[in-house]
Amino acid sequence: MILDLQEAYEARSSKVNKIEKTKELKTPEDAWTKLEDYAQNGYGSIPAEDLSYFLKCFGVFDRPATPKQFMIRVRIPGGQLTSEQAEVVGRLARDYGNDYIDITTRMQIEYRYMKIADIPTVLKELKAVGISSYQTGVDNFRNILNDPLDGLGMDNILPSQELLLKLQSKFLHKWEWISALPRKFNTGISGSMSNRSNVFGQDCCFVLAQKDGHYGYNLYLGGKVGRIAKSANIFLKNEEEVQKAFAAIIELFRDNGFRDNRNKNRLFFLIEAVGMDKLTEAIREKSGIDFAESGDTLTIMENLDPKHGKVELKDGTYAVHAVIPSGIFKGSDLILAAESARRFGNGGIRFDVEQSLYITGVKEQDMSAILHTPFFENYKNVDTPYFNNMIACAGTEHCPFGVIPNKPDAIEMSEYLSKAVPLKDGLIRMYWSACVKGCGIHGVGDIGFEGCKAKVDGKPAYGVHVTLGGKLTGEGEEGYSVLKTVPLLYAKFYIESLVLEYRRLKKHGESFEKFNDRILTQYSRAFIGFSMVLNAYFRHKNIDLRVEFKENVSTGKHEEFELFELGRTLYHKLFDEDAYSAYEGYAPAHKEKLKPLQKMNSDLDETLANIIYKMIHPDKDERVEVFSELLEEVKY
Repeated sequence: MILDLQEAYEARSSKVNKIEKTKELKTPEDAWTKLEDYAQNGYGSIPAEDLSYFLKCFGVFDRPATPKQFMIRVRIPGGQLTSEQAEVVGRLARDYGNDYIDITTRMQIEYRYMKIADIPTVLKELKAVGISSYQTGVDNFRNILNDPLDGLGMDNILPSQELLLKLQSKFLHKWEWISALPRKFNTGISGSMSNRSNVFGQDCCFVLAQKDGHYGYNLYLGGKVGRIAKSANIFLKNEEEVQKAFAAIIELFRDNGFRDNRNKNRLFFLIEAVGMDKLTEAIREKSGIDFAESGDTLTIMENLDPKHGKVELKDGTYAVHAVIPSGIFKGSDLILAAESARRFGNGGIRFDVEQSLYITGVKEQDMSAILHTPFFENYKNVDTPYFNNMIACAGTEHCPFGVIPNKPDAIEMSEYLSKAVPLKDGLIRMYWSACVKGCGIHGVGDIGFEGCKAKVDGKPAYGVHVTLGGKLTGEGEEGYSVLKTVPLLYAKFYIESLVLEYRRLKKHGESFEKFNDRILTQYSRAFIGFSMVLNAYFRHKNIDLRVEFKENVSTGKHEEFELFELGRTLYHKLFDEDAYSAYEGYAPAHKEKLKPLQKMNSDLDETLANIIYKMIHPDKDERVEVFSELLEEVKY
């Protein structure tokens, strides 16, 4: 089966991309050995290929948005820090990086505003406490994700952090692996029943499973932005099998992964070319082990922890959650968190994929005291449903690919919704990506936002594409699009429409994910998007109408039927009578009644009358059949 992979590679090996040609100029080690010289001689002494590629192999990124100031991406394996490590990480940000830290969706941190003269010192001090920035960028193995409550949580069956470190040891700091891959490679592992780490969104996923009464890991492969990993039909019964499977996978990807079109070089595309069955057989062949077929996946539960503010652990202590909006953090605050962790907990700090953190090992009697520390005075702990599960990637201020500011947009949206639609027992995962690259993993959010360009009154403006229904539970699922190219100026009003319905219809404690499954999936995507916009229009114009979602819908997600039924419903609400009689058919006065709607409300023009009339026009050939024909008529 390895031969099939080789043939697929050869079929696409007639040319290589520009990055592969850059790799031929030197080795990463050549660039690394010059870092001290660059620090002494200044920014201008750094060759272009080192700025654009080779230094990124060591987590050192030139950022055009902040000239001559670098971003350093710091690897935090499994998101776990001791309080001693956290103090050093925080102090370096405070002293060398404007006291700024970004917590990322890979459970690690990024420094900003670093000067080249200080970078060798920063990296040496990190190394002294066992922390590295190696291989956190470009064609390398990225930080391996793990459950932030690994080894501690009630639902953690297989503690996986030691195994994670063994997997990491196969490539980290090894010259033969630095920049050896055709594209980046993301790995996740979960030994818990709750998916707290977006484990199915990785190229390579080891997921808690059970087979014949034995706990182990099912293997999933091929996840990336826009794609959820699929089962490789392999069950790994112990850590040795996991390590051998991982070694086989990364060697197969290194040797056979495509190196032509960088947009199609991830592991996903190799799987697409040869098929999952052939790849899994190649893994068996490469490792020399006839792995068992997959068992029952157990990582299937929603992560409900953050909305409670604390999580009881196996030993009776608690992990206390701190909300870090958009992951915007300070080095000085990380030092405060370390002090709280050492004083009231077991000294542990755990980052999560939602850009926040837990302080672990806090006893019940210390709960009140820790929540009154300087750290928790700066960061909320509970009663923030619009912030508890929010993600936002860097955006235009720090990322050259960003289309919208993103982090401030996410915060503004959550602040608005907190006031407009207060929620006490809800859970909504709002994930923001500043561009199509999807670093904010918007595709698996309950409500996802992807930055784009839009227009307001014909002038350029920031915008978003809106998706719903992404899942982290089970094998995961990407969300579905409901609105395209929405100006950010109006987006919060459209989302308000949706969460008003969520608040009205949700059962006690029901998450938005469950609400989506129970209610929204009965409707077409177009109906949902149109309803969000139309309800915002009603509120803006002070019209006493609302499109209401309900259970047991009979229109079968058929847009023509949905439109007609919605038109009849709105007409009935306006005039307290049916537009069509069971005996006489279409009401003769119908059109005349729609015309004078403005008399009912002085702020109302003919827009609503025209929309309803098109929905229920007596001539089927004149009747609108799809929502997109009406969406442009609803001007906020």
